[in-house]
Amino acid sequence: MANILELINVTKTFRGGVVAVDDISLDIPEGEFLTMLGPSGCGKTTTLRMVGGFEYPDSGSILLDGQDVTDDPPFRRPVNMMFQDFALFPHMSVADNIGYGLKIAGAPRNEIQEKVGRMLDLIEMPQMAARLPSQLSIGQRQRVAMARALIREPRILLLDEPMSALDAKLKEAMQIELRHIHDRIGITFIMVTHDQNEAMIMSDRIMVMHAGRIEQVGTPTELYDHPATAYVAEFLGTSNMLQAAVTRDGDGVVAQAGAITVKIPGASPGIGDSATKTLFIRPEKIRLVSGSAPDDTVSFQGVVREMFFSGNAVRLDLDIGADRLLMVHHQLDTGLSQAGLPVAGESVTCAIRPDIVALFDSAEVAAVEAEEAAA
Repeated sequence: MANILELINVTKTFRGGVVAVDDISLDIPEGEFLTMLGPSGCGKTTTLRMVGGFEYPDSGSILLDGQDVTDDPPFRRPVNMMFQDFALFPHMSVADNIGYGLKIAGAPRNEIQEKVGRMLDLIEMPQMAARLPSQLSIGQRQRVAMARALIREPRILLLDEPMSALDAKLKEAMQIELRHIHDRIGITFIMVTHDQNEAMIMSDRIMVMHAGRIEQVGTPTELYDHPATAYVAEFLGTSNMLQAAVTRDGDGVVAQAGAITVKIPGASPGIGDSATKTLFIRPEKIRLVSGSAPDDTVSFQGVVREMFFSGNAVRLDLDIGADRLLMVHHQLDTGLSQAGLPVAGESVTCAIRPDIVALFDSAEVAAVEAEEAAA
């Protein structure tokens, strides 16, 4: 699939020498739903605004359909942005808000009416054409803002924190609806958010940003199961990070953290004997087992120190003799209660698959944890 957008060594520095975006490069295929994910101040919104032409890079290039648009203003780019505050005109009806861009462009009245009608059908609000924004719910206003952004048929739709004004229940519904709209119209969506769950649910690919740079780009599954850096591992979901002694073993390394001893194939050849690294394991990837562990796993023992019940799952904190307790998220079977679960002080057997663990530099992990603690 051809790339619709290319960012090539793009850098943006603001007054006072603050580097907002630091030499990033990225290719975006046509029709993709890409999410730029990261905390406030990581550079994601600045990147989005440079794609839209609302900011200009200090260096680097932005190519759209192979054409350099780096210095083009917004109205010369086939791109439209949906802002997080919706920016609807309060004195205009829903239909007039949606058709405003076409009216300003001088489109014929019958063309405006036809396209507004199509947009109202797309957002499932044909009966609300005459209402004012004040007569709509927040979710309905969001749909109108999207229709207004889509009516001029942009090649790319930019979404700046589109769910930030919604409550949790409405946000969940709108995430699915927005994804469905993307799939129906087939154009490229680029969204900015700080919400990891939102990014995981809606995106074809996620670009995780940190301190103005790209940490990793990949599908939600790739980023979650195989994070490239400690920052991505900690930012997406919950992680166990255990100090581990590492030794070379043929085509991989053996890592030992307390009771866990696991061979990790294909690990970095730069790791020397007795090196100290940090072992990464997702809590929900650890299985509680009775009897023999599955053949594709390694097993280890732990002692339950605490248990926390959360309806359909429990969290166990296990002492495995490592530098910190190991979190295990155990999903309860449908219809079963806590009966039969281990209690504090009881020894349990766990199993993990070697392909779902990773090693990170301990100094990198310490820096990420210190940054989180200071936030």
